[in-house]
Amino acid sequence: MKTQVLFIFSFLIVSVCVSQIVVINELDCDTTFGGSNIDNNEFVELLSSTPNFPLDGYVLVFFNGSNSGADSSYLAFDLDGFTTDINGLLLIGSTSVNPFPQFIIAPNLIQNGADALAIYLADDTDFPDGTLATQTNLVDALAYDTSDADDTVLMGLLGLTEQINEGPGNNNNAIQRFDDGLGNPNSITYTATVPTPRTLNDGSGVVLNGLLSSVTETQIDENGVFDITFATEQNVTSDLNFSFTLNNGDFNTSDFTGNTTVTIPIGQNTIITTITLVDDALDEGDEVLKITIPTLSTEFLRLNNNIEIRVVDNDFTVASFGVPTSQPFPELNPTPLTVQSTQPNGYYDSIDGLSGANLEQALQDIIAEEGVVRAQTYSDVIDILKEADQNPANSNQVWLAYSELGRAKLDFQTTSISVGAWNREHTFPRSLAGYNSIDLDDINDGKDVYWNTTADSLRHGNSDAHALRAVDGPENSSRGNQNYGQYNGPTGNASSFKGDVARSVLFLAVRYNGLEIVNGFPITETNDPGFVPGIMGDLATLLDWHRNDPPDNFEMNRNNVVYTWQFNRNPFIDMPDLVEYIWGNQVGNPWSQTLNVAGFNTETVKIYPNPVTDKLYISGTKQNYDVAIFSSEGRAVFNQTIANNSYVDLKLASGLYLVKIEDEGKSFIKKIIVE
Repeated sequence: MKTQVLFIFSFLIVSVCVSQIVVINELDCDTTFGGSNIDNNEFVELLSSTPNFPLDGYVLVFFNGSNSGADSSYLAFDLDGFTTDINGLLLIGSTSVNPFPQFIIAPNLIQNGADALAIYLADDTDFPDGTLATQTNLVDALAYDTSDADDTVLMGLLGLTEQINEGPGNNNNAIQRFDDGLGNPNSITYTATVPTPRTLNDGSGVVLNGLLSSVTETQIDENGVFDITFATEQNVTSDLNFSFTLNNGDFNTSDFTGNTTVTIPIGQNTIITTITLVDDALDEGDEVLKITIPTLSTEFLRLNNNIEIRVVDNDFTVASFGVPTSQPFPELNPTPLTVQSTQPNGYYDSIDGLSGANLEQALQDIIAEEGVVRAQTYSDVIDILKEADQNPANSNQVWLAYSELGRAKLDFQTTSISVGAWNREHTFPRSLAGYNSIDLDDINDGKDVYWNTTADSLRHGNSDAHALRAVDGPENSSRGNQNYGQYNGPTGNASSFKGDVARSVLFLAVRYNGLEIVNGFPITETNDPGFVPGIMGDLATLLDWHRNDPPDNFEMNRNNVVYTWQFNRNPFIDMPDLVEYIWGNQVGNPWSQTLNVAGFNTETVKIYPNPVTDKLYISGTKQNYDVAIFSSEGRAVFNQTIANNSYVDLKLASGLYLVKIEDEGKSFIKKIIVE
């Protein structure tokens, strides 16, 4: 009997000790950052009853108290491998938090409340997203809010009787735990006060000496030299020796010279080391080095870490063609393309002789052919755009539609901050189209992993690179989901993007069932009773943009790149006149491709306008062309040598004619309409 009583007594002691060994010491769920409402400085601090305590076997779980969250988990951090510090503290936060956390998480993850977080003796796999809050294996819990109503259900699930208010939205407080040590029900209290990360809330404990790393430049050319300054808050009482690394991704020790082990001498608080970047002859693209101090002795803490410096590669390449251009009056000064379409032989043959709905259906059969056309993930689109939208003037940049400038490929937006970053713009907004991401869209799995897709696979429009462009982050927000015509780009731009986005939207309308381009400006507010999904305007604007900004070398190259990923092409880039036969001034007329003699480059000679009234212009790269015109019955009505950039003065009856142009034994034939 005595043994049994002793066992029960021992069990109770162990249970109490376990429940008190690790607690939630401080929480900052809602902060301001650089004057914005982005919660980059939010953090959680855990406290162990003994210092240097290993947290193996513990997990920190966050619960969502909103109606949609249903008092269930939305985050779970496994604490295996982490140890509290000399004061028993473990700080969890983003790299923006000062001091630098021991456990790094992404910024802006912690919800503001009414919510809760809890420590369990468990594993993160025990709490997949959507797991209802529970007291099973619970060690400690905290329910909190930012001036929200109490979530009594969530508190009940966790065995709590109080929900702590951090303060109103965008406050500067943190919730701190205090224990008077008396062990009664009122011993534990919480206060919303000034944050004190990596410091005991009552001010006791070992005062750690903070080490700050700093540089004067955040962007340096490949052959540059820069200094790193390391400074402690207090003079060191013995030599402080530590090492740091600069490695990050492909940037490694072959890319720089300089000492990465330094010493702050006794009685001092500063050391400066100089790093020289190697100027190699490789086009590696811009890189980012990261100044990282892996560890410090226990009496020191890192105030910051992982400082990034952009290394600008000076070995970028320049394409044989220039950046996108605008041609306000292309019929007066057509620019021959030097980038040729890579379409396979016979790619468009099946549309010859068709008109109206039959023509549109035949086009769809090509660009949405099941078993041939591939759909990639939304994450893959990042890699596609880095290649397809590459700045012709600098291979390390993308060219931004709308803003019409280059931006480093490295500056793709990965956080909620869009300033100075580029992201993916849906030319046909997804809120209007009705396609959305799925979980698998977050996987970047490359060219050789893809989805089967059909004309009915509207969801794949979300990641169709023909209709996604690299754009400036804030400019993407400015466009929102406006129809083109309502949105016309930044003031003062050259409008070089207009034909491109028009052709991308028109492509989608043929590629996917359920999408349509109409005249006027349909309602874009999805909560408006008059909203109709799958409809976008303005057709008249898009036709005007298409006609006044025809495909250029950049766009043709883009079409070729996307084809290597998706195995389909935008036909309105390869054959711009097709637009007229589906939406424009040739609706109802049968389509016929230009007839080519092998070896003749039709992109080097143009005839315009078509339809034509009297003057038919000939423009190309040769000095003269032999021009013959035949009626639809095959009767020759004109035969003459014409100087380049001059015109044929037509005096012909209205109707269909064939124009044959010859140069050095090569020729092509094109149909024209005389009005």
